[in-house]
Formats: sequence, structure tokens, C-alpha cells
Amino acid sequence: MATDYDSQAYFDKMTAYWRAANYLSVGQLYLTANPLLRRPLESSDVKFYPIGHWGTISGQNFIYTHLNRVINKYDLNMFYLEGPGHGGQVMLSNAYLDGTYSEKYPYISQDEKGMQILFKRFSFPGGAASHANAQIPGSIHEGGELGYTLSHATGAVLDNPDVIAAAVTGDGETETGPLAASWFSNTFINPISDGAVLPIVHMNGFKISNPTILSRKSDEDLTKYFEGMGWAPIFVEGDDADKLNPIMAKAMDKAIESIKAIQKHARETGDTTMPHWPVLIVRTPKGWTGPKTWNGEPIEGSFRAHQIPIPVKRDDMTHKESLEDWLKSYKPEELFDDNGTLIPELQAMTPKGDKRMAANPITNVGYHAKPLILPNFEDYALDNTKRGQNVKQDMIIWSDYLRDLIKLNPENFRVFGPDETMSNRLYGLFDATKRQWLEPIDQKGCDEDMAPAGRIIDSQLSEHQAEGFAEGYTLTGRHGLFTSYEAFLRVVDSMLTQHFKWMREAAKEDWHKPYPSLNVVSTSTSFQQDHNGYTHQDPGILTHLAEKKGEFIREYLPADANSLLAISPKVFSSQNTINLLITSKQPRPQFYSIEEAKVLAENGLKRIDWASNDDGVEPDVVIAAAGTEPNMESLAAINLLHDNFPDLKFRFVNVVDLLKLKSPDRDPRGLSDADFDQYFTKDKPVFFQFHGFEDLIRDIFFDRHNHNLHVHGYREEGAITTPFDMRVLNELDRFHLAKDIIQHVPGYAEKSAAFVQKMDDTLQYHHDYIRETGEDIQEVLDWTWQDIK
Repeated sequence: MATDYDSQAYFDKMTAYWRAANYLSVGQLYLTANPLLRRPLESSDVKFYPIGHWGTISGQNFIYTHLNRVINKYDLNMFYLEGPGHGGQVMLSNAYLDGTYSEKYPYISQDEKGMQILFKRFSFPGGAASHANAQIPGSIHEGGELGYTLSHATGAVLDNPDVIAAAVTGDGETETGPLAASWFSNTFINPISDGAVLPIVHMNGFKISNPTILSRKSDEDLTKYFEGMGWAPIFVEGDDADKLNPIMAKAMDKAIESIKAIQKHARETGDTTMPHWPVLIVRTPKGWTGPKTWNGEPIEGSFRAHQIPIPVKRDDMTHKESLEDWLKSYKPEELFDDNGTLIPELQAMTPKGDKRMAANPITNVGYHAKPLILPNFEDYALDNTKRGQNVKQDMIIWSDYLRDLIKLNPENFRVFGPDETMSNRLYGLFDATKRQWLEPIDQKGCDEDMAPAGRIIDSQLSEHQAEGFAEGYTLTGRHGLFTSYEAFLRVVDSMLTQHFKWMREAAKEDWHKPYPSLNVVSTSTSFQQDHNGYTHQDPGILTHLAEKKGEFIREYLPADANSLLAISPKVFSSQNTINLLITSKQPRPQFYSIEEAKVLAENGLKRIDWASNDDGVEPDVVIAAAGTEPNMESLAAINLLHDNFPDLKFRFVNVVDLLKLKSPDRDPRGLSDADFDQYFTKDKPVFFQFHGFEDLIRDIFFDRHNHNLHVHGYREEGAITTPFDMRVLNELDRFHLAKDIIQHVPGYAEKSAAFVQKMDDTLQYHHDYIRETGEDIQEVLDWTWQDIK
């Protein structure tokens, strides 16, 4: 007999199931034992210090229950993203009730014993976090840092045409900048080739201790707001589940049928006019079904319901009867049998198999995750036989490689960025694809390379959106590239931190598949500031990421196009890492052969024999460089030193994979002390030219033998000035470097006075010249590498 999903009998079972989810959610806050209240509560049954949040839970459980209904009714492929902060019980309780949690963690069984473990572990040392995280099946999004729900949801549905992402956002979350910007996500969802995002704004009225802004607006104003951004709002409001069930069911049905109609029309007609996707605005009380009042003040429907509503803990059981009354209000004896197992008629309410939102394969890397087919990077290599005389733009060369990467992987590789693909010189991409954009396209030639379907999404000026899309795309098993100006990667550095933490937690669970790596490309760098000035100068993303666990972070600083090409297979075939690439988009001398570049990529660094003259002898000094401009300035300084001090023995080391320099005690890929000393010696002066802040290099050398270290890097000096002057301001230039080296090498300092004066005179000349002419001195512009052997 067919199920009547709109009958009162079905709604009654939904209410009972919802009560079960709420019961589990409250039990997780407070209890460590006696999970079914088979006897009066004792102090040993209660946590020493209950920690967690209640305010958002019951409303989200109601939403989750109704999503289960539409999955069953319409046979949907749907998963859940929990945006409201610290609502972990929602994901935990529902994953437990549908059996997924016990499948992943068999010792947390669906009986009284397992329920006790579920309760005790929540927000407890060694247990489960109070927010959705990677340890909970069904989750790809952590609500701890607010604002990215819709961005992650959109990234997840791209190229997943059968998926609906139910993206629940809290009304407090809607006040964040990233979430406000993410309402524009509908601009990039193609109804033919992509899935759908169903935003559900859970509007319970309050944050921690303040009302929320959207909740104080009328439905009329909210309608204008959402319709103005291209959404079709559907409102649901109430505080009585029995009365609200048919209203919510009707609203859910309307949303799902609208999505299906939009997709059917587009897929049958080819019409990609941007649709008005539905958005649900669900108003329920904060702390719904919890205590109505406490000490004469309102709890339910107020900010006071946000965290722990009733003050009961192991050492203070004064109000234990109130906690018992609250728990018993859900009538657990009607919901669970004598073994503590959910009764069969309520078990039947959940979707089955992969249809369960907690078991949806998309939440564990995806349905058809597969490695990228990679072009042969050597096919794009430059002939650099004449060292430094071939001047090219690294990103333009690389863009041809990426163009063919797109052609070989037309359904599982995308490029994301904030309106900077052309600025970053990735011209070759547009030979293979266009920007995806569903808003109207100007036909008079003002809009370039825009189409309803494309592999590039860069038409919203938001780092948060681009990063969020990239994260959602990779978390669901696909591959991507996120490009940004260097200074503005700091806008999303906390997002990168959260992604790192997510990968790290997921890697601890043996049921979690490894994620494709998140690939982040930094261009428009500090040492090629162009016209942008001090605001665009900050390489601190290198330090920020280097502080994380080494297993999950890679930092690549290729000095030229061949080096960038050679590391590409490592980048695009890796898993469970954040790969940061510091690249150059400006014309630069090209130095390394493709064979040298392969060694640099494989080993992470290399002694450059044609720029070293310590063959068979100990060097007087080691010169090292990591980054495009540091490499170039180091080589120019070597020319200066060799011309003036031909007996000086130096070793030049180019570093591409920066974090391989870390001690193996801190990074499992790190060089051993013996290998490190082979490059840098145990005691010779080392001059390290670095693209980022200098303390990162000092930290790397701290636990090595050689502390005779001098670092030239970014010193927080900047202005609107010439490219070379940026290096001068930070003393990364060849003149400062050459004089610093010669003053610190034993045996040369006493005879370096004339050379040092010459360097100072040149720097003064440079200072005056650029302020007169606006361009760098000819000595710098005309420099090319001169062989030293």
C-alpha cells in the first residue's frame, strides 16, 4: 500500500520522530548515564559541566524531519548542511536515529548501551564536538565559523545535477559578510548541468544575547529582499508542531516541486535563463520545546535559550526535577523499546540506504570521485638553454597547461577566483571554456567569455565565495583551483584554517575517504606591486599556513615557468592537503631547464651547479632563495660578488617546496639533519632570500645545526613605487644582499669597504632616479645572468 505522506497519521509519526531527535539532543547536553530515565536522576548521571547549545536544535530537528519526508515522497538525492553555530546534536541525533552513526561507529549501538555512550561523548573530552564536524557522517560543513553554508552548498552541487543541498542557515549567520554575499550564488548554478541549493533560513529570532536583524523585518520586507536577489521566498511560521506539520509539508512540497519544474524545463528546452530558486524562511521559537521560563524570565523564544537553559550539573543537582520534567516531556517510553531502540514505526520514517542524508555518498567525497587526467607538463616546457635571457610570464605559460587540464577533465575540474582570472594572466583557460554566469549577458561586446555553462567561476568580487565554492567542490570529490591576489588571501585565511582542521579530523576516521587537495594560487605578489601600493602587499599567508600540521600543508614557490609546470603533477594528484603556490604573472627571466625543474619538484630544492663555484671545496657562503624575485635577486647578487670577489666560494640553493626544509620532527616530509647539512652546511653563513616574512625561515632553521643565518624577506615596508624599489625597501634587492654577504663572510669584511660604498651609491642613485623618472634604473632593467664558470 502506498504511503500517504500528507495524512494526519503520517504527520503524527513525524511529530513522534521529532520528539525522539529532541530527546537525544537534550540528553547529549546533560547526561552521562541513565539515558532512558529508568530511575530518578543522580549526580553521577549528569556531566560535571554541561557544555553545548540548545537554542537552534529543536527547530533544526523539525526541519530535518520534514526533509526526510520529502526525500521519501519524491525519492530525492539530498544532503544537509548545518550552518547555525554549535548545533552538533542535530547531525548526531539524526545520524544516530537513521542508523548511519552506528554503522560508522559500531560501539555506539542503537540500544540503551549505545545511547549512553552517545550522550556521554557529546562535548566531552575525547568525544564529539558541539558543532557539526568531520567526525559526523553526513556532514561536509562545520558551523563553528559562520557564513559559508551557501558557498559550500553551491560548490557541492556544481556538476552534480541530481543533488539537492539543503542548506540551513541561522538568522544570526545571515548577518555575516560571507553569508550576505552568498545569496548571489544563484548567479552560478546552471539548472541543466548542476544540482540545486535549497536555502532554509532557520529564523528563531535571537543570537547569543541580541535579537537578529532579519527576524525583526516583516515578511513583506523579507520578500523584497530575497526576490531582489533572485530567490522565491516561502514562509513558514509557528510554535505548535501538530498545527505546523501540514503547513511545513506544503511549503516543502512547493519548494521541491519548484526545483523539479525549473530543472525539467531547462533540461528539456535548453533554456538557461536564471531561475528564481525557492528559499524557505522558517520561523520557530529559539529553544523550542525547552523550558518556557526560568527564575521568572522567558527562556523559550528568547536569547536565554541559546546555550544551557537549566543550571544542572554533577555538583549542583538542585534543579534536577526540572531537567527530568524536560526530558520526560518528550515521552521517551513511547519512542524507544525496552532495549532502548527506536520503535519500528519510527524507524520507518527515515530514508533508506544512501538516501539517508547522513549516508549520502556526496558527504564522503562523492559518487564518482576520480583522479584528474593530467597533461604531460613537459609538453609546455621552455627552452632555457640561455639562462635568464628568455623572458616570459609564468602564469601565461601555465595557463596553457591548465587549458588542457580542463579539456581532459570537462566535468570534475573548475577554476574559482574573485574577478581576477584575466588579471592573473590565465589567458589560455579561455581557449577551453568560459565563465559560468546565469544573469543576463550583454550582447554589445561589454561582457567577455561569459556563458551559462563554463569551468571558470570568477564573476563575483568575493574571496569568501570563491574559496567557499572551491571547498565545497573538493569536499565532494572534485578538483579545483582558487586564485587570488596575495594580500587578499588573508581575507580567507580563517577559512583555510577551518578546511585544514576539517581534513585533519576526517583523516582520523577510517571510514572517511581522502579528499582531493585544495589548491590555492597566490599572484599579484608583494614584490611586484605594480600600481596598487601598500594595501596589496602582504605575503603572510605563507606563515599562517606553515604554522599548521605539516602533513596537510604544502607551500610551493617556483622561481620560473618550468618549475611551476614541474610541480603541477604533485599539486593536482595530491590528497588531503592545502597546496599554496606563490607564482608570478609578470615578465620574468626564465632560468631552469625542465630537467632541473623536475629535480626541484621531486626533491623540493637543488644546488644550482651553474650558479655555484664550490665544486670540490667548502663554500665560504651559502646563498638560498625561495620565490621568483628572491631567486632573480640572488642570482644578480652572485654576479656582483663574483665580478668583484672572484675567489669567493659560494653555493646557490633554489628552494621550491619550502616546508621540506622543516625538521622531520615537525613535518614528516622534512629533510633529515644530515641532508639539510649537505645543502646548508653546519656553520657557514647562510643568506636566505625569501618571499615572505623572515621569521618563518628563522623558525625553520631554529632546530637545525646551522644558526649562522641571515634572512632577507618581507619587512613590512611598502608603498606605491617601482617593482624593484619594493625589493629595495625590504632589502631583498641584489645591492643590499651583496653588501650584506660580503660584510659577513670571514676574510672578506676588511677588504669590502669600497664595494659596500659602491652598493650604497647605487642604491642612492636608484632612490633619486625612480623619483625623477618613475622607472627602475637601467642597470636593473638590462641585467641578464652572466655565467661564472
